[in-house]
Amino acid sequence: MLPIVLNPVNLRVGLTGRGPERDRRAALLAEAGVEVRLLPDAVPDALLASLQVLFVAGLPEGESRDLATRARAAGVLVNVEDVLPLCDFHVPAMVRRGDLLLTASTGGQVPGLARAMREALADQFGPEWTARLKELGQARAKWRSEGLSPAQVSQNVRDMIAAMGWL
Repeated sequence: MLPIVLNPVNLRVGLTGRGPERDRRAALLAEAGVEVRLLPDAVPDALLASLQVLFVAGLPEGESRDLATRARAAGVLVNVEDVLPLCDFHVPAMVRRGDLLLTASTGGQVPGLARAMREALADQFGPEWTARLKELGQARAKWRSEGLSPAQVSQNVRDMIAAMGWL
């Protein structure tokens, strides 16, 4: 696995599917700031080729397999919800606290464990972490503007976290 975080501003993302599965995926993408294109049931190849990432949710496996094959042929990364063999990537369980993003993943092997880890992280890192991240970000920007080395800025961040008793 290669964990990465993508900037949604520069992505061309499509979503196709049906029912509550598609609606849940649309909500997750919206929460992440992704401007997603909702695709029609019969997605033409030209529309697939205009994407970089395709999410498929709530379709039968045969339809999903066809879409995934055609999207990959156009160089599009594909995620078919709950069908690992059809996925180029998967979405980890997430806790968001403003721009702080905490994730747990089992590589798709045990989603229930990832969900339990997400719940534990959510309990440990409550909503107060939104403000803490902002405070740390402002302090870091100040230290950088003062010309401190990256190593010293990193140490100052760690010292601030310890002094505030946040971890």
